[in-house]
Amino acid sequence: MSGARPGWLAIRAFVSDDDAVTPDLKFARSADGVSIGWTNIGAGPSLVYLPGVPFSNLEAEWRIPVLRRAFEGLALHLRFVQYDGRGTGRSQRDVSDLSLAAMLRDLDAVVDAAGLDRFALLGFYNSVTHAISYAARHPERVTHLVLFGGSARGWDPMSGNATQALLSLIDRDWDTFVESVTHAWLGWPDDEEGRLAADWFRTATTPAVARATLQAASGIDVTRELPDVQCPALVLHRRGATVVPLEMSNELAAGLPNGELRLIEGRSASLFFEDTDAVVAEIIGFVTGRAPKAGARRATPAGRSRLSPREREVLRLVAAGDSNGEIAARLGLSTNTVERHVTNVYRKIDARGRADATAYAIHHGIA
Repeated sequence: MSGARPGWLAIRAFVSDDDAVTPDLKFARSADGVSIGWTNIGAGPSLVYLPGVPFSNLEAEWRIPVLRRAFEGLALHLRFVQYDGRGTGRSQRDVSDLSLAAMLRDLDAVVDAAGLDRFALLGFYNSVTHAISYAARHPERVTHLVLFGGSARGWDPMSGNATQALLSLIDRDWDTFVESVTHAWLGWPDDEEGRLAADWFRTATTPAVARATLQAASGIDVTRELPDVQCPALVLHRRGATVVPLEMSNELAAGLPNGELRLIEGRSASLFFEDTDAVVAEIIGFVTGRAPKAGARRATPAGRSRLSPREREVLRLVAAGDSNGEIAARLGLSTNTVERHVTNVYRKIDARGRADATAYAIHHGIA
């Protein structure tokens, strides 16, 4: 990693010189007796990084330079707590209960072992439902939610034809499945980091546990718990992502009482693989209340209040899928006038095109 920053050496002191070792690995015991491996570094407001079950793998993740950079960057401003889900990584492998209730028991065990009273949660993919459910049930403990790549319904992110075809490889060819997840699905390159990422998935768990965990996850639906989430919630979505469609992230943000959607640059389905420092800055800024550093772009900037009534009407029709010519006919305006309104709207809401504008309109109740 290049260029030490203020505080960097202090964080490095938490970490072994051996890249294969996670910082200060500890073990907690869940209420049903399952051993959960966890670690934490840094100081400040607490952020609990939920495991991306069934592929959480602390030791393997810390070997990957870009992930290690992200984790250490978060720990410059936060107490960063991370753990392996049951059946994976350094947590107990021989488990049978992979339900939502079991996953929440593991989270309870870790935050209690860490002595946390108040903390933010970062959930991605299958752990998005875990984060939502825990926040809904423990509003006195959860200060913020950061969510990426998921939905209130566990089935939704897995429902695409390509994803289903990929998951069918779990039993038939584990190595091909791992390589496909790493490179085709998540977008890791065919270089040393890509090789390390493949090792992360390959050694995270067994095919049987992976299949059972994904089957349990697909049946989770926390939609009814969304209104009970009282804390601010940040839904991150990559501008060019295709694995999880923008509409899914829109729906999730809109369903949370204090939800906000922010677009971040890139196409990768991995949260920290692209534009790492900007993503880390977004998360730190949201959890600490300090403005994020330059890099990532907000989908909901302060300019929203400056839209005129006509511009709001034009934006509503843009979000409905109307062309500029159709909008002109509906509103009795010339096409040139509509084009001018669209340009002004995009500038005021910081949108790059119709996808951004539609996301903004949905999130602010204009669509």
